[in-house]
Amino acid sequence: MEDNLEPIKEVNNEISDNNNRSNSEEVKDTKSDKNIDLNANTDESQNNPTPKVDKNNENAISSNTISKPKKELPIEKKPFQEFINIHLIPSLIQEINQRGLEVNNINLENTNRPIAGDKCWVVNCEIKDTCSFWLSFEKEDISSSKSISLSKPSQKPSIIESFLIDEKRITLKLIISRIMQRLNGQKLIGVN
Repeated sequence: MEDNLEPIKEVNNEISDNNNRSNSEEVKDTKSDKNIDLNANTDESQNNPTPKVDKNNENAISSNTISKPKKELPIEKKPFQEFINIHLIPSLIQEINQRGLEVNNINLENTNRPIAGDKCWVVNCEIKDTCSFWLSFEKEDISSSKSISLSKPSQKPSIIESFLIDEKRITLKLIISRIMQRLNGQKLIGVN
């Protein structure tokens, strides 16, 4: 029986020797492959100055580096004269025209406030055959103290009224609605 086992032992030893050799050769081969790959990468990086970027991280990097578009300033934060000339005056004309009235003249001037006579910024508006009003700003700032004066056509104003004194946030819509409210309250642009 031992005779039968001898050939089996020899075969097992031979197989294990082959396995050991091939495993060590594989390890040597993989080490040398890694060395080649590393050398290839360093050669490539020396010739090509741009670093390689992992495709998965490329999207993350590009989304971080792309800046979001800046929000445009609200029109109320724009410079005073730009706000008045580009936004307030055209909006006032449109609102007055929608009520079936016509604006003869409207402008912004740094002039004397009606009645008081102090120098300030004044929006003077003349509505054809209806009335005139003067919206005054103490400073070149829509949040500064404001007043309004009204008169019938071809007359001078006789009263100065404060305008939007309790409002913390001044907006274009608020200014227009309060002007129209004052004109309507005096029955100058319609019936209450």
